[in-house]
Amino acid sequence: MQKPARYEDDLVLFFNTRPASLPLYRALETVIEAGFPACSVRVQKSQVSFYGRHMFAMASLPRRKKDEGLLLSLGLGRPLGSPRVAYQSEPYPGRFTIHIPLKTSAELDGELCAWLREAWEFNEAK
Repeated sequence: MQKPARYEDDLVLFFNTRPASLPLYRALETVIEAGFPACSVRVQKSQVSFYGRHMFAMASLPRRKKDEGLLLSLGLGRPLGSPRVAYQSEPYPGRFTIHIPLKTSAELDGELCAWLREAWEFNEAK
């Protein structure tokens, strides 16, 4: 995975208000790095974004400050009919943004990895 020079410093700042969420992010990062070693990552103001040719996944902090964990968002070509999905939208025809709350590393399972793969393939094909 390609990481910018200030990646670690930027991560510390990003998780400064919710340091308890950092270990879950590190577990997600490990899963993404193992599955998509050619991807790159960028820490932004409101999310950590993962890219191939295009952004395929984003990790952000839950909006409510009392909530722990992460919100994983994926760009897919179809909606997901799973109870794990908190909400989804179709910002453009045929492009869905799927939001999946994560509370523990146990949720980084085969089903989630398959969705990550689908997001990667969908965004690489654009």
